[in-house]
Amino acid sequence: MSKWECTICGYIYDPEVGDPDNGIEPGTSFENLPDDWVCPVCKVDKGNFVEI
Repeated sequence: MSKWECTICGYIYDPEVGDPDNGIEPGTSFENLPDDWVCPVCKVDKGNFVEI
């Protein structure tokens, strides 16, 4: 699974880690994140992320 970077703050979403602080289990691909998921650092939506 690919990692995704927030173009605003540089946060890296790693699917192997997920976002457990926000209820996202490890192993959740970026494509399967809920539509209302936002960057846990700067709170922008998924449209501000690029695959790295």
